Amino acid sequence: MSMKSKKELEKLRAMSLEELTAKERELKEELFHLRFQDAIGQLRNPHSIGECKKSIARVKTLICERQLKA
Repeated sequence: MSMKSKKELEKLRAMSLEELTAKERELKEELFHLRFQDAIGQLRNPHSIGECKKSIARVKTLICERQLKA
């Protein structure tokens, strides 16, 4: 795990459940836009789609952990 993702994970762990849900919604919207840019040939960094998917997975994992604890 890179330093960037460790810092990102720390920030995500500090968020409340509502903030995590909002972050998930925001990331899904970003992924939609990235896919749209890819489809019309305007995406400059194809790797950003994979990064966005991984971020969504991290957020979903934290949401699931919080729900299981409750």
